[in-house]
Amino acid sequence: MKGYVLNSDGKTCSQSDHCADGSHGCEQEFMSTATSCVCKCRDGYTLRPDGKTCKKIDHCADGTHGCEQEFINTEDSCVCKCREGYTLKADGKTCQSVDLCQTLDHGCEHLCVSTTASYICKCYEGFLLAGDGKSCEKPGCLDGVMDLVFVIDGSKSLGPANFELVKQFVNSIVDSLNISRTGTHVGLIQFSTKVRTEFTLSRHTTGQDIKRAVNQMQYMGRGSMTGSALRHMFQFSFSEKEGGRSNIPRVCVVFTDGRSQDDVSEWASKAKNSGVTIYALGVGKAIEQELREIASEPSEMHLYYAEDFKKMGEITQKLKSRICKDRPADENMCRCENIILFQNQVTEQLKNLAQSNILLLLVAPFSP
Repeated sequence: MKGYVLNSDGKTCSQSDHCADGSHGCEQEFMSTATSCVCKCRDGYTLRPDGKTCKKIDHCADGTHGCEQEFINTEDSCVCKCREGYTLKADGKTCQSVDLCQTLDHGCEHLCVSTTASYICKCYEGFLLAGDGKSCEKPGCLDGVMDLVFVIDGSKSLGPANFELVKQFVNSIVDSLNISRTGTHVGLIQFSTKVRTEFTLSRHTTGQDIKRAVNQMQYMGRGSMTGSALRHMFQFSFSEKEGGRSNIPRVCVVFTDGRSQDDVSEWASKAKNSGVTIYALGVGKAIEQELREIASEPSEMHLYYAEDFKKMGEITQKLKSRICKDRPADENMCRCENIILFQNQVTEQLKNLAQSNILLLLVAPFSP
């Protein structure tokens, strides 16, 4: 009979293949021994206690795999895996983000840019990365800190359409400044027959809030009392009550399009003598003599017209030379750099507006 052999007595038989009858019940493999049929398992599997069925060997079960995130058991070993958005590092155990900026507390103030194995911080246009490699700052001395008050003409001659353009000009200047609690503060007054404080230096501490307040201004549209506006600026706008700070440069920008109905020289002189730097910006029927009386000296460096930009580089150098000459490099130089920075910003914004035909009333430059 198959699976049996004749014993030495020539009469009886003994089983030679204990597995031959197929009754062993082994799940995977089997082996005949001298006395029985023994079940076996393939590589990567181990025999269960029933002696017949097999289970896969779990190389990860002892917990010594050291995988940071996930792991998978293979026939030969426990292999580490990473979750979606991560990749396995060279050590085969730890994971790193494909985009580190999305998963790490990078601390970048403006922008985080992922690199192959790390990340770098970057700043928005017009800002520079600080020494800590994370925060951003405006270029210039003390980040261009100043108390700035706009004195804006809201008279009838300007017209509602041009008033909206002046608001755009103000906001474009605000965009170029470092507005914060410890940085530049901005206030604004509008004048017509009367003077109205739109917001004080202490009212807003972010550029976004200032621009929102500018956009919400209502056009007054009556007479033009520039002198009264200058008096208000001098007496109130830079006061401690309205947010004026000590030892911070004070700057005023006066925007007008025509002749004032009152005297401008008295209060402009008082403001300038108190240390306020005044820039006079004229369009339309602005009167040269009035603008010169308003603007700080030398007037050629503080008086602007809508299209007078040809000598701005030279003017900037003269401003730096005359204000900073023979002064210490520390605090006074910082103030000097603040003024230069602001002058460049005003000039550039006026240039952009003029090139885009935003200022509808243009005046040819007066001769110096």
